[in-house]
Amino acid sequence: MANIRIVAMLGSSRPGNATGKALAVTVDELRKDGDVSVDVIDPAGLDLRAPGFQNADVVKALQEKVTAATGMIFATPEYHGSYSSVIKMLIEHLGFPSTLSGKPVALLGVAAGAIGAIKSLEHLRSVCSHVGGIVLPGPVSVAGVHKVFDEEGNCLDPSAEKRLRGLGRNLTDYIRQNICPRVALEQMVREPD
Repeated sequence: MANIRIVAMLGSSRPGNATGKALAVTVDELRKDGDVSVDVIDPAGLDLRAPGFQNADVVKALQEKVTAATGMIFATPEYHGSYSSVIKMLIEHLGFPSTLSGKPVALLGVAAGAIGAIKSLEHLRSVCSHVGGIVLPGPVSVAGVHKVFDEEGNCLDPSAEKRLRGLGRNLTDYIRQNICPRVALEQMVREPD
């Protein structure tokens, strides 16, 4: 069984979306590590509803996955200068206090424009931090995303692929250096001789 569990939240429900293609590169890199398991949350398969009208089963399942996660990845397209409403709905479903609290979080953004998803990543960093996530430095922004991937999802830009693969490694490196040692120490203290 993998010791590091990553939950990756996809911020688009459009078929064939570029966000999913970018996230797939990061997930592919993570899955090369035998000590890491990845659960991708695809909103297209969820019954997401506005706060106050949520489907209790969806909320419970989502919160259980995040609670069990060692770390998180949020991947979003940039829409009108911010992150997607899908990502906001996913965050809203994590409860209060948020199950994201105390979790290391890596951020990934894609945009068609030349400056990439800088604005959406700034906003998403703020929200994730506000609910207690430990947002890691080095978010990845993919600019001109429509030119970076082909129809099958192959990355055509070696520099973008390197950064996308590095995002997953940075998250697992942070977890190994900062999270796992504390968990092991707590287990040692609590286990009888």
